[in-house]
Amino acid sequence: MQPDWLSPDVVDLAAVRRWGSDAGLEGPITDVSRIGGGTQNVVLRLRWDGRDLVLRRPPEHPRASSNDALLREMRMLSALAGSDVPHPGYVAGCTDTDVLGGVVFYLMEAVDGDNPGVEVGEPYRSDAAARHAAGLDTAAALARLASVDHEAVGLTGVGRPEGFLERQVPRWTKHLTSYEDIPGYPGGLLPHVDALARWLEEHRPPDAPPGIVHGDYHLNNVLLSRDSPGVAAVVDWEMTTIGDPLLDLGWLLVTWPSPGAEPPTGAALAALGDLPDPDELVAHYGTVSDRDLSAVDWYTVLAGLKFAIVIEGTHARAMAGQADPAVGQRLHESAVAALEKVAAIAGS
Repeated sequence: MQPDWLSPDVVDLAAVRRWGSDAGLEGPITDVSRIGGGTQNVVLRLRWDGRDLVLRRPPEHPRASSNDALLREMRMLSALAGSDVPHPGYVAGCTDTDVLGGVVFYLMEAVDGDNPGVEVGEPYRSDAAARHAAGLDTAAALARLASVDHEAVGLTGVGRPEGFLERQVPRWTKHLTSYEDIPGYPGGLLPHVDALARWLEEHRPPDAPPGIVHGDYHLNNVLLSRDSPGVAAVVDWEMTTIGDPLLDLGWLLVTWPSPGAEPPTGAALAALGDLPDPDELVAHYGTVSDRDLSAVDWYTVLAGLKFAIVIEGTHARAMAGQADPAVGQRLHESAVAALEKVAAIAGS
């Protein structure tokens, strides 16, 4: 039955059920609830054919690239099956855009775990050692992802790994400039951008062996196990590609909570304290991965620049009346804080 709060124009459960019968899923769809909200992907938790599943489709007002992003997610999760990377199990995907009125969607196994950005339970609330171990495992899980042979698991042709690092600064500074086309956004509101861009170009490390890049790896995009301290699943794969996996490590470091500062991610876990510091994360990553970590500061600075530019987009849209002003201002402040953080690393 279609819940009153869920418009059939967003997810028509009857259409999904008809599609599912061809995919081997039988019986009614029940216990439907929405996870998250806003302008991000539509994510529903539901029960179907005796299984707890999650359905993901693009936002209610999809962007031109939304279907491609979901198709990448499908391919990535399918490829990771059987690996030691903690991830939701891929169940089935629909590439026929006629089923849901113009968008693709897919189903994955629901993962019971705590989101560190929202709320954590036991063992994390009462055990400092558990919090510290879970923090370290975010680095270990990322290192395991970087160790996957992407060609062996069928991901040849995903992304453009050749010249990946060389493209990053021009791509993201151009992306920031594009916000000036949004009505009401004057541009020039982020500090240090030009100096950081120059520093990154002057200190770019040699190309490393390509691998899987999650693209948005931080505490809000992992679920922590409720059985033992560690990562139960890495989620939200919409920015995944093949490139230099150390950019993910830089992203984790630049978004990692700092004592005495507003945490950009992982607020619920960070409030309890006793997390590893960035140096511990890098060292623990190195116990799992054989990648050269000598230029980790460079990757952290690049991640900070990219992170700031990405989230500034919401601020730009808010100034045009296209997003919540309070959210836009909060993300702008986070963008500025990230740039200040990496400017100190780069000496800018």
